[in-house]
Amino acid sequence: MMILGEKIGMTRIFDKDNKACAVSIVKVEPNTIIANYSSIGKDKNFVQIGFGTNKHNSKPLKNHLKKANLENIKYSRQFTADTTDKDKFQVGEKITLEQFKIGESVNITGISKGKGFAGVMKRHGFSGMPASHGHEKQRIPGSIGCRFPQRVVKGKRMAGHMGQDQITIKNLQIIDIDLENDILALKGSIPGKPKTLILISKK
Repeated sequence: MMILGEKIGMTRIFDKDNKACAVSIVKVEPNTIIANYSSIGKDKNFVQIGFGTNKHNSKPLKNHLKKANLENIKYSRQFTADTTDKDKFQVGEKITLEQFKIGESVNITGISKGKGFAGVMKRHGFSGMPASHGHEKQRIPGSIGCRFPQRVVKGKRMAGHMGQDQITIKNLQIIDIDLENDILALKGSIPGKPKTLILISKK
């Protein structure tokens, strides 16, 4: 089972032994199953879920949401399910945090923070050139060529765009669940900045 949430930030929680534990706070509003259909010619079933409100939805999307008795939606994602589980997902059904338990491990998927154009030292951890004895450029990557095949090999680690990648962190422990405020506390850090869309899935 998967559910969508929105990252709020990080804080710390003290356990019974008065030990501090860094946690990430995720706002997980009740998700609604928007669609449930099977692919033609393939033994796959697709389930679409979403949550939130948005004032500027297109007319085709509004007609699509009418099947689930929804007027508008902010986030929606689709995932693959087994054909045997097709009857478990009913259109219009709500998915809440009640299906998760404290101490359970989940997988988190999100988009990491974008850091713009970065050099090789920041992007790949290069040591750089010597910082003395007349070296004018200490942060350059150095030679990128070779005698054979006399070209830059594909995949060479160089400067470029850093961050803003989809990252999945596995086996994060659920520390606390607040059903009244739809808050989920996960041990450790999760990708993205505040208000980033987070996909939470069970193992």
